[in-house]
Amino acid sequence: MKNINTTDPQHTWTQVDDYMNDLLVPSDTLLEQTLQTNAKAGLPAHDVTPNQGKLLQLLLQIQGASRVLEIGTLGGYSTIWMARALPEHGRIVSLESEPRHAELAQANLTRAGLLHKVDLRIGPALTTLPDVQEEYREPFDMIFIDADKPSNPDYLRWALRLTQPGSLIIGDNIVRDGEVIRADSTDPRVLGVRSFLQLIASNPRLEATALQTVGSKGYDGFVIARVIDTPIPK
Repeated sequence: MKNINTTDPQHTWTQVDDYMNDLLVPSDTLLEQTLQTNAKAGLPAHDVTPNQGKLLQLLLQIQGASRVLEIGTLGGYSTIWMARALPEHGRIVSLESEPRHAELAQANLTRAGLLHKVDLRIGPALTTLPDVQEEYREPFDMIFIDADKPSNPDYLRWALRLTQPGSLIIGDNIVRDGEVIRADSTDPRVLGVRSFLQLIASNPRLEATALQTVGSKGYDGFVIARVIDTPIPK
């Protein structure tokens, strides 16, 4: 049995993540290789954790989703989790601003045998989203927003154009070590997240909640919003 370190919360969070993952998220050689490949290439360690990847996968399976938009591909780790949840005809449109990241993601997706399910677009998302809207006429079942935080409000506006009642919109990394509560913050990432959350809260087409998380990657959280038909009675 592992000893709990009460003086180092991060150590405890990581131990608990390891314990839960050992029980509920079986070891996956391909996914582990993807993370190793990304790290070796020097990509920032911004991937979702295994248990978070499994959560995305479960949400898609619960929805019976077949159309996903991912804003922020990085090395394709979260893309693999979600692509595995889709039926054979399913599709993920994944937007990545950095060509080197996109090249690595393409190699990872090819090795996973999932590239046929992914439409990987290279370039700033706000410049590629108009093309996505033009080419994909059917609404997306889920949109996962995990890119540059200052642009989150704009990503939300696009997400509302590209979804329908019943669709989910998920935003990652919204707590930022608790900095989200700082109204006086000058950090553009914090300001972007605060504006993003305020827009969600004020939009009558959305019902939402947000959860704080602790784990192997520290203290953060995510917001999950559902598009609805009619405003929620106050």
